[in-house]
Amino acid sequence: MSEPLHILRPSTPRRVLGFAIQICLGVLLLWLAIAHPPAAMGWRLLLIALGIGALMLGQRGWRGSSVAIVLDETGLREEDGTPIAPLDEIASVDRALFTFKPSNGFLIRLRSPLGRAWVPGMWWRVGRRVGIGGVTGGADTKIVADALSFLVAERDARQG
Repeated sequence: MSEPLHILRPSTPRRVLGFAIQICLGVLLLWLAIAHPPAAMGWRLLLIALGIGALMLGQRGWRGSSVAIVLDETGLREEDGTPIAPLDEIASVDRALFTFKPSNGFLIRLRSPLGRAWVPGMWWRVGRRVGIGGVTGGADTKIVADALSFLVAERDARQG
């Protein structure tokens, strides 16, 4: 692995708030299913399933947001080495206002699909799109997006 150009870490207050909201939602749905159950059993089971799902999603988001995103000459990856978007596959970086992207984040368009992946609150990848952001700070995310745009432009200039 090459030397990191920038490391994008989650904002602690955003991380805690996101986790707390997910846990509260899960507990509220379970409490609703138990303390004030709907008459139909199907609705009760749905509330229980949604409550457990919210708790699991909150736990997965807490674990996932503990790993930073690293930008280096090879592209974006997680701190543990998991590739997110290799530089060779990046077609463009988009931070436009009306782009479908995570909060305080940016969107990467890839040349070819790399498969689906999702780390709640940090990044997602679906088809040729990768969203970076969520619980990350806006200023840090902007720096990474600008640096990545520069790397892509530099790569394209070298390739002619």
